[in-house]
Amino acid sequence: MRISIKISVILWALVLLAGTGYTLARLVAFVGIFFQHAGIELRQADALEAYNNENGGLAGEKNRNRTQHIPKIVHQIFHNWKDPGNDTLPGDWREVRRGCVEMNPGWEFKLWTEKTSREFIEREYPWFLRTYDGYRYKVQRVDAVRYFLLYHYGGIYMDLDNGCKANLTPLLYYPFWITDGGRGALSNNILASKPRHPFWNLITMSLMQYDWNYFFPYITISFASGQWFETAVWEKYHSLLPRPGKNPEIEHRGYRLIMDDRPEADEWIFFTQERGGTWVNWDNKMFLAIGDHLFLLFASLAGLAGAVFWGGSRCLRRYNRAGYTRLKNRNVVGGSV
Repeated sequence: MRISIKISVILWALVLLAGTGYTLARLVAFVGIFFQHAGIELRQADALEAYNNENGGLAGEKNRNRTQHIPKIVHQIFHNWKDPGNDTLPGDWREVRRGCVEMNPGWEFKLWTEKTSREFIEREYPWFLRTYDGYRYKVQRVDAVRYFLLYHYGGIYMDLDNGCKANLTPLLYYPFWITDGGRGALSNNILASKPRHPFWNLITMSLMQYDWNYFFPYITISFASGQWFETAVWEKYHSLLPRPGKNPEIEHRGYRLIMDDRPEADEWIFFTQERGGTWVNWDNKMFLAIGDHLFLLFASLAGLAGAVFWGGSRCLRRYNRAGYTRLKNRNVVGGSV
């Protein structure tokens, strides 16, 4: 009986330690989202200049010195939550999309609806269908399917509220890239890759592991399938790579296309930002404001932790003295008090 009790205690201790370690690892991954990111910084002007130097311009002769990794495919997703079954794009998004088509002749533009997205997952990745259908928030399906599309087909993924300012061909000569807004987490609104890249394999295989409910809608969406999740996996992927050498493309390091929208940042060359806000929840504004004041947030948390520690120490000292009476000093006479 005592042996079985000891075994049970040991098993519960191991479960507790494993859970604590897992939670700690998740916490470390979460904190790492908001600091300097791995990968190669790619400015839009540099991508255009590199292409022009090789090709003599967008209308120049065939590229002889560089390899086009990414196919000329643009994926976009439209899940009409307000009017299910109606796959007609809103007028403003339709015009934005038409502009991209006109600026990129000869490209294939794929529009994925709720029906075709689910059929794609069911046909190609049935092992994920239960998680896909079980997502708490509909936008998580939009998040997830984009990763599978890039892994399966390759190409460029664009949210419908992003448009084109120029031909996108100069961006096809990098094995895979994601967008970096320069503030906290990386973005998943515009992504690109060659087919079957190992990063997208890792990210699709990690979706089930991250499928938690974090109570707040914004956190659940962001860290279970959205940009926080993507950033955490990005950092994990790069931590598994060997040390960088002379040729970053051969080493599979990813590129971060800089898309900072602040007035003082570099002007966008390839993309525009149009109407968005399709998945706004009650806590979005609160966490977006926090994202703009990260230093203040961490300083406040450190101050709060210090205050709690100080207050707890005082309470503990008072508790330890409770029930005892301090004796007054007396003269010792005859060896007794």
